[in-house]
Amino acid sequence: MTGNAADTPRPLMVWGALAIVYVVWGSTYLGIKFAIETMPPMLSGSLRFVVAALLLGAFLLVKNGTAPFRMSGRQLGGAALVGLLLLTGGNGMVAVAEQHISTGLAALLVASVPLWLVVFRIAARDRPALLTLLGVLVGFGGVAALSLSGGGETASTTGIVVILVASLSWSIGSFLSARIPMPPNVWAASAVEMAAGGLGLLVTGLSFGERLDVAAVSGRSWGGLVYLILVGSLVGFTAYTWLLGNAPISLVSTYAYVNPAVAVVLGVLVVNEVATPQMIAGGAVILVGVALVVSTERRAKVRTAAAAEEVKV
Repeated sequence: MTGNAADTPRPLMVWGALAIVYVVWGSTYLGIKFAIETMPPMLSGSLRFVVAALLLGAFLLVKNGTAPFRMSGRQLGGAALVGLLLLTGGNGMVAVAEQHISTGLAALLVASVPLWLVVFRIAARDRPALLTLLGVLVGFGGVAALSLSGGGETASTTGIVVILVASLSWSIGSFLSARIPMPPNVWAASAVEMAAGGLGLLVTGLSFGERLDVAAVSGRSWGGLVYLILVGSLVGFTAYTWLLGNAPISLVSTYAYVNPAVAVVLGVLVVNEVATPQMIAGGAVILVGVALVVSTERRAKVRTAAAAEEVKV
């Protein structure tokens, strides 16, 4: 054995962090719903990410000085581009879509992100396993069923189209983040991404005529925004980043099919949303496809790691 057992994270810590990501990121759909009740969706998203970026940036400066922010112009541009794709085009458009569709339906359609990532891998000539392709076909079948039926609810076509575009934008940002220059410090990269995404939402919101009337904002909307800043963006992101360095990515990726379940349950319990049979059936098909993709990729990585160890021996 070459590793130090003392450096190995305890299973309880891993599952604790995973539980945070499961619940926190699943609950952000409800937080968004509360925030946009009396706030414009894009401007509320701008406030969320700019404030979170300032808090994270200030923490890094106090703790480590300017060292985390030493990056080249290309790295700064890479982080800004990823922030625009993930947060302006991705997360920001989720808020726009939630004006027209339920939190549960939004979360189920966003669960298609891992499927899009496989499609991009194929486009980049990275041939996935046959079962992975099957998972993509199954998952997109569920997406098509939900999109065409509206989940059996009175969802507008606009809301469904916007959430699918948001999922595509998030997927492109996730795909590019590992393939373009990025800041070496992951926390500084996140601060830049949130700042760029927040400013992008500010410009987009103002361009579309959004205006924030502070006097008209309800206490519940302020509460939703504060929750999104402190819990959704900072606590959830911190737990996710720690997991990426301390747990198998196959295990971390399970958030993609746990978050929708959390969002659906919270929507039903807290704001009396209706989980229709069509929505449950379509969502189940999506989650089966995602689970098939994740589990197949996990087995492939385990086999690759085992083969590498045999070569070393």
